[in-house]
Amino acid sequence: MTADRPHILLVNPWIDDFAAYDVWAQPLGLLMLAGLLRRQGYRLSYLDCLDRFHPRAPRSEPFARQGRGPYIKTPQPAPAGLEDIQRRYSRYGIRTAWLHDDLSRQAPPDLILVTSMMTYWYPGVQATIAVLRQTYPAVPILLGGIYATLCREHAERTSGADHVIPGAMDARLLETISSLTGYGARATIDLDDVNAYPYPAWDLRRLINYVPILTSLGCPFDCAYCASQFLQPRCRRRHPQAVIEEILFWHKTSGVRDFVIYDDAFLMQPDAHAGPILEGLIRSGARLRFHTPNALHIRGIDRPMARLLARAGFHTLRLGLETTVRNKQETYDHKVNLNEFVSAAGNLREAGFTPQTVGAYLLIGLPGQPMDAVVESIRLVKNQGIQPILAYYTPIPHTQLWPEAVAASRYDLEADPVFSNNAIFPCQPESFSWERLSALKKITRIAA
Repeated sequence: MTADRPHILLVNPWIDDFAAYDVWAQPLGLLMLAGLLRRQGYRLSYLDCLDRFHPRAPRSEPFARQGRGPYIKTPQPAPAGLEDIQRRYSRYGIRTAWLHDDLSRQAPPDLILVTSMMTYWYPGVQATIAVLRQTYPAVPILLGGIYATLCREHAERTSGADHVIPGAMDARLLETISSLTGYGARATIDLDDVNAYPYPAWDLRRLINYVPILTSLGCPFDCAYCASQFLQPRCRRRHPQAVIEEILFWHKTSGVRDFVIYDDAFLMQPDAHAGPILEGLIRSGARLRFHTPNALHIRGIDRPMARLLARAGFHTLRLGLETTVRNKQETYDHKVNLNEFVSAAGNLREAGFTPQTVGAYLLIGLPGQPMDAVVESIRLVKNQGIQPILAYYTPIPHTQLWPEAVAASRYDLEADPVFSNNAIFPCQPESFSWERLSALKKITRIAA
């Protein structure tokens, strides 16, 4: 180990699933941590097992579809208990041989940090850690991220990591890293001050074709199906000017045009937050495109906000509707009512948005959910000139809906996170029909 500057290898693992597609998905938390560790003096390397632009991958146009695109995939046996699913299970990401070669070219690290995302993707995490362990048997491996937080005990038992650190980035994590590397660096910022964080280390990526942006942490809502409050218990906002400066920094230094808003509640109190950000970006004159795959809060889209979104360059809007069935809206969340959705839809149409640029998420596969309720929601959304987008329900530990999901599921959700995979509709009965799902997808289509 270098006496004064330990080397840390950060790894974004494979995805094992029935389906996966890069819809502006990047390990923001891992690269936020990388930015902080770099400021503390650590030497960093980064390996992305999902890298679509690996030198040995088939050539892919990085700026097509505003940065989205298919992952490389390798068929794998389905996990035990899911062999009857009539879909092909695969490992998404670079080939195993490529990872071995990439690791062989790395300077030996003093510590390896691995992140994790969906709970049911953990087989890809396990496989990634196994390769890392084979290559560097004596190097400690630390696992964090969403799976490590929501399923800590399972991760400690099965992941193969030496240490599992749940929760958001905090002083405890930095202390663990310091103790494992023997490097006495202390936090150079107040970790409670979101405005003090350095920019995420996007420059560690092989190619920057888009940049995710967080303007705030946490969510004020406590929706029954969502774990946001468990993962990020406190709501904290960045100053609008700090957000503007970061966006313009990546635009000017890396030529980035596409930015992806990762917030859970970007449009909460818009006059104090989103409004000033959008106005500042408009004044900058930069020609940018914005995308909101995590969904916007519908209640915040009044007529002036719809116009601001259009003028600022919002190109892909996703709205968090979930359902239009009134009693279910009140059961699942309190974010929006039907009248507010209709009003927001009208404001967006007036501002020039079309079904090709605006979609509303509708949850499907909830415990006890009748399909006719989904059909009702689809038709209402289409009638408002908005594209319905079916969002498959994932049972998530530590949510209000988890006990109901466990009781309704045909799988033992508590025994293995792999049974929470939304692609298998785990909370639907054995009689669930894939043909019925295909029919629902056809209903959602709006002619161009």
